[in-house]
This record gives sequence, C-alpha cells and structure tokens, in this order.
Amino acid sequence: MIETRQLTKRYGDLIAANEITLNLKEGDVFGFIGPNGSGKTTTMRMIATLLPPDYGECYVCGKSIYTHPQEIRRMVGYMPDLFGVYDDMTVLEYLEFFAATYRINGPDRRRICEDKLELVDMAFKRDAMVSQLSRGQTQRIGLARTLLHDPQVLLLDEPASGLDPRARIEIRSLLRRLGEMRKTVIVSSHILPELSDVCTRVGMIEKGVMIVDGFVDEVMREARQSLLLHVGVRDNAEGAARLIEQHSDVASVTMSGQRIDVTLKKGVEDYSFLPSLLVEAGHRVTLFREEEVNLETAFMLLTKGKQQ
Repeated sequence: MIETRQLTKRYGDLIAANEITLNLKEGDVFGFIGPNGSGKTTTMRMIATLLPPDYGECYVCGKSIYTHPQEIRRMVGYMPDLFGVYDDMTVLEYLEFFAATYRINGPDRRRICEDKLELVDMAFKRDAMVSQLSRGQTQRIGLARTLLHDPQVLLLDEPASGLDPRARIEIRSLLRRLGEMRKTVIVSSHILPELSDVCTRVGMIEKGVMIVDGFVDEVMREARQSLLLHVGVRDNAEGAARLIEQHSDVASVTMSGQRIDVTLKKGVEDYSFLPSLLVEAGHRVTLFREEEVNLETAFMLLTKGKQQ
C-alpha cells in the first residue's frame, strides 16, 4: 500500500529526511517514532504529495507520487498535527462542508457524515458548535473529517499531541479500530507509550535517518539482547551483589541505592538460579523482577550512539 525508496528531502545543508525506505501492507498500523524535528512530518507530507522530495521514489496503492498525485490524494487521508476549524459551524455542518469538497453530494452526504461521527464516538455532539468542543473532541472531529472520503491510507501526524490521558486512550482505541478495518495507517508520535499497544509495526527515526523498522515483537527482541533483573534483599545488599556477580551467567551487576541491577549474559533466558543462590546464602529476597522492555526503552537502546 505504501512503498518508499530512499525518499530524501533537504533544506539547504539540513537533511530533513535521509533516504527513507518503507514497505507497508494493507492493515498495517505503523508507529512513526522520533523526537520533534526528527523528520516524521516531512516524510508524511512527501507521501501525501504535499511536499516534493529531492530524491527517491514513493508509491501509494501502486501509484507514483510523481505521476499520479491527484489519484493518491483521493486515496489518502492526511491529518496534520495542527489544523484549523470553523468555530461558527455545528459539528455536522463542519463535516458536511468538507464532504462537499470531496464531491460527496445528495442524500449520501448526511449519511456519511453521521456514520463518521458514530465511528469516532462523537454522534452526541452532532449539533454542538465546533467552538464548544474540547481539544480531544476537536481531534476526533478532525479524524472524522479525514475519513469522509473513505481513504485506504491514513497519515496521522501526532494525533494525540496535547491531549489529556483520557483523550489519548480514546484516540488509541480509534487507531485499533482503523487497523481492524484493514486501513493502512502511519501514525507519528514522540510520546512512545501511546503507540506500544496500537501498532503492528514501528519505525524509529532520528535526525532524518530511519534507524529501526520492523514488527513490534522483532524490535523488542532486538532491543532485549540481554535480560536485566532488579533484585532486592533485606540486609547486606553489597554482599548479595558480590555473590551474584560471581555467577557464570551474569554479565554485570550495578547498585541503584539498595536495589541490585543484574544484567545476564546474552542468550541466558533462565534466571531461576538467582533467588536460590541468594536464599541458600542466607539472604531474604524482597524484590525480584525482570525489567520490561517497552517502546521507550527499545528506542533508547537501539538509537544509543547511532546519531551524534
């Protein structure tokens, strides 16, 4: 559905997007992860045919951005991180106005607008003035507007930016629903936990370079090359740390206050020896857990030292 080959955009000496290569299939929900200014918006705007690349190629649903930009725009729904609304309209009037720009006319227009309001759980606000909506409700109306022409590809730039926790949860629920509808979605964010339970694939970009691109479980496995365990004992934590450090399956041991952080050697998955070792030596174990690898820790691990 979306294929880019070495897509590149420069602004003078600044390379905003550096040879970005992607291959997304129908139903993929792709989390585009990176700090502000890393190249996410530039890449999405090139895919949406709103910004011409300096180099490289991009195909959307088999159409080239160079030769079929108008056809691509009919197949793509692009939601920028900031978009304007008309405060003197009701929610339904606002959607009908944009439906008309998509040449959706006749009785279908009202029905489609009502359907999209149902999809984003905003039907109860159909007659409210747009100016009366909260930030989260405005974002959902923006998403409904993006869906009016039933695009197969959705490009959502920071859709949860600035939202409160409840509104972010609602946006994540909507993203999961779009994936179930077999739409291909690129959703960007610099807030990594937002995407961890939504995306099927993730790409990590920094300073215009795509550092990681893969399925979520593959990225987690790549980041988690060695297990990290957190251990606590009632007394004599330093003695327990020295004991653990001597074991052949342990790569390193560090202290974080009274907590012992144990890194196992690469490939070691069974750490049942540790509590037994401590108990047999007379230590009373108060904490024993494995460090969970999420998108945030994966990003820090996989990008460490790659971009200066």
